[in-house]
This record gives sequence, C-alpha cells and structure tokens, in this order.
Amino acid sequence: MQPAAALPEPETAPKRARGRPRKTVDERDDGNRRQTLLAAAAHLFRLKGFAATTTRDIAAAADMQSGSPFYHFKSKGALLFAVMEEGMHSALARQRATAQTPGYADMPPSQQLRVLVGAHFAVLLGPGSDFVPVMLYEARSLPPRQHKALGLLIAEYESLWLPVLTARHARGELRAPVRLARLLILGAMNWSVQWFDPKKGASLQELTDAAMALFLKES
Repeated sequence: MQPAAALPEPETAPKRARGRPRKTVDERDDGNRRQTLLAAAAHLFRLKGFAATTTRDIAAAADMQSGSPFYHFKSKGALLFAVMEEGMHSALARQRATAQTPGYADMPPSQQLRVLVGAHFAVLLGPGSDFVPVMLYEARSLPPRQHKALGLLIAEYESLWLPVLTARHARGELRAPVRLARLLILGAMNWSVQWFDPKKGASLQELTDAAMALFLKES
C-alpha cells in the first residue's frame, strides 16, 4: 500500500483586529468636521440660496471630498434643517445668557429691552451670523414636520421678549399691543440682514440706538 500523501497545511486565515473597527478620518474628527460643514453650508446657503448651492460646493468650502457631507447628513435638505436648528439653539443660548447676566434683573424694562435688542442684532449680524438669516429666508424649503419643529424653537425664543415688553406696556412706555409690538420689532430687526453693511459705517450699537429710538419712548 502506498503511503498516503501528506495533506497540504491549511492556509492561515488573516487575524481579525480586536476591538472596534478602525475609524475613518471623518469618524475620528466627527464633531469638528460636522461643525465645519455646518458653517460652510450656512455661509453658502446665505450667499447663494439653498436651491443654487450644491453639496459639491459645500464639500469644497469645508475642504472635504465631494461625498463626505453624506457621511454626516442624509441629504442637502437635512443639512439645511441642521443649519437652522443650530442657529436657533445658538440664539436661544445667547438670549438666555443675556437674561442671566449679573444686574440684568435689576435693570429698568427699557434697559433690559435695549440689551435684548443688542443681543438680537449680534445674532443676526455679528461674527458667525449666517445661521439665523438662512432660517429667516429659507424656511419655506423645509418639509412640514421640520417646519413645525423649527417653529417651536422660534416661539421659545420670542417668548423671552414677552416679560420685558409686558412691563414696558404696563408703564405706558409701549403703546402697541404686546403681541403685535413683538412681531413688528423682531420683524424690522430681522430685515436688517438684507441691507446692513458694516463697511458703510454703521455699528451694531448704532443699530440698537436707532431701533430703540424708532419703536419706543425711553424713560
């Protein structure tokens, strides 16, 4: 009987790395790259409009590969909503911080309103202020569910103005009904994103002074 031929040794299977799979560059720097992407998208949406801005434009502005935005967001529409949501959360945080500033509670209502007006102009026109203007003029591009969610944030933001306006109305310093006064004041300030140009000499402080003089009789 012939001896049985030696069986070939089985190939060694490649070893699997233990632990979690190695992260991609996007995953390793997820938080920072997401914020970079949001800032780039907000700037382009404000500059060119949502419809005219492509995801390729946004990726290039954020120094990413053309497909990278879809790692962070499912679609350009999802990115638009994230920009608006980020803007409103930031605006809410600023206004809450303003109302909690030491000494704010002891200010007369006229001074409290001046502080709120100044903070709102900073949200609209200050550094990194692309987010809320995008919300003001591109909200029509959102589907109803997202539009409703954004509306809740806007209502919360506007409600922070009610105590001050109500106090001024009670003192006879605000003649218009509080609800209409809030809408008119915020509406007029919001429109400033269409025409304000810091190169023409006006400052945010001058805008605040003009708004107070235009709408209210300060005591």
